[in-house]
Amino acid sequence: MSLKSKPSSTDFHDSSGDVKLKREVGIVGGIAFVVGGMIGSGIFVSPVGILRETESVGMSLIIWLLCGFLGLGGSLCYAELGTMIPKSGGEYAYLLESLGELPAFLFGWTFILIIRPATVAIVCLIMGTYTAEYITQGDCTENDGVAKIFGMLALMTLTFINCYSVKAANQLQIVFTVAKTLLCVVIIAIGFVNIGRGKTEFLNPEESFKDSTPEVFSYALAFYQGLWAYEGWSFLNALTEELENPRRNLPLSLIVGIPFVTMIYLMVNISYFTVITPAEMLASKAVAVTFAQRTMGVFAWIVPLGVCMSTFGAANASLFTAGRLPFVAAREGHMLQILGMVHAKRCTPQPAIMSVSIIAATLIAIGNFDSLLNYFSFAVWLFYGLTVFSLLLMRYTHKDWERPIKVPIFVPILVFIASLYLILAPIVSDPVFEFLYAFLFILSGVVVYFVLVRHKVSLRCMNPITRFFQVLLFVVPTSYNKKDEEEKIQL
Repeated sequence: MSLKSKPSSTDFHDSSGDVKLKREVGIVGGIAFVVGGMIGSGIFVSPVGILRETESVGMSLIIWLLCGFLGLGGSLCYAELGTMIPKSGGEYAYLLESLGELPAFLFGWTFILIIRPATVAIVCLIMGTYTAEYITQGDCTENDGVAKIFGMLALMTLTFINCYSVKAANQLQIVFTVAKTLLCVVIIAIGFVNIGRGKTEFLNPEESFKDSTPEVFSYALAFYQGLWAYEGWSFLNALTEELENPRRNLPLSLIVGIPFVTMIYLMVNISYFTVITPAEMLASKAVAVTFAQRTMGVFAWIVPLGVCMSTFGAANASLFTAGRLPFVAAREGHMLQILGMVHAKRCTPQPAIMSVSIIAATLIAIGNFDSLLNYFSFAVWLFYGLTVFSLLLMRYTHKDWERPIKVPIFVPILVFIASLYLILAPIVSDPVFEFLYAFLFILSGVVVYFVLVRHKVSLRCMNPITRFFQVLLFVVPTSYNKKDEEEKIQL
């Protein structure tokens, strides 16, 4: 295998060989990663995009609700997979078990180089934009460079924290989850005060639905915007090996976290419309800032500051989970072996986290929100659909495997159908080049797989390069035993 090198005699294994990820994420941390990973930039950015595509207040609220149902359905499917196959790596581990090496490799290839770096880059870029908005008092259009600088600073800070300590990253996630939830509660409270004062015109069905677009395919783009806000429902599956009692805490965290976020999103959007008209929302660059300026007076600064904290927490959750996939793929021999190593003292997957951060930094430097979102959404729903299909397949190919959670069969079927719509409808409605680029990139992974993995074309430089980075980063291979893990997931 060309991407794999043999550990040298100078490896940093301890005498017991017990170097591996630790189970340091409990139920509170699990819920915090679900809620904190989902509530980030989306609720402060996506309302404008959803309203633009649906063209009515009523349909925009329906899209928010349907996105919540879709996220919950997907998470229940992932809960069954995660408790049946209790490995870190999320979709990669499930595709490897059900469909084999090539689909798993293509997911790892796309995830590491597009999906997760794009997620981290989008959130950091939005945080940088809101920080520039806060500092320059609204002169955001001329400060794209400043926004990217703040995004880079946030990325570097989070990379250091996640490389330094799993526990520190977990505690940071809990703190920022509380902070962002309080911000949403403040917005909701103001909105419901306005409703009590009679500002309910937008709730009249005759008015709120009358301008809804008749274009069926346009709603797919609205779903992309809404599902971006809900992105994070699959994060926890990437941390299965670090969850305490994963067969209990994984599904419980999802079942508690996602309905809570859906309720928050609906109430925040209702609050927005008590103050901002649809036309004004479409003209706003930062809808939460516009809301604050009209309702909070001298305390309006709390909202942009709170949004910065919210996006910082979401970026932390994205980066925390981002480092686990290349780590797991490298253990299977599908990625550079250095990515499958952990720090000898801190037990963090430092090389994997750093690799994702480097790509995310590049995307921040050259990208923008809309193009990154198009790359991300097409690729991620392609693999979400494939993963849910693998669940349906394993209902027949692995009937005898223990399933602590077994969702009704109609749930994965509906999620799979929805994923097909989300993949095909935007291409039909608005065939932008980002979709083609993403598809071609995924196909390029087939060539890489057959050359470097299947036919094991050897790269002689890999051994000295791996040894160099082992010494530089002070990392070692883990004590993970694939055979033992396989025995655990079968009856």
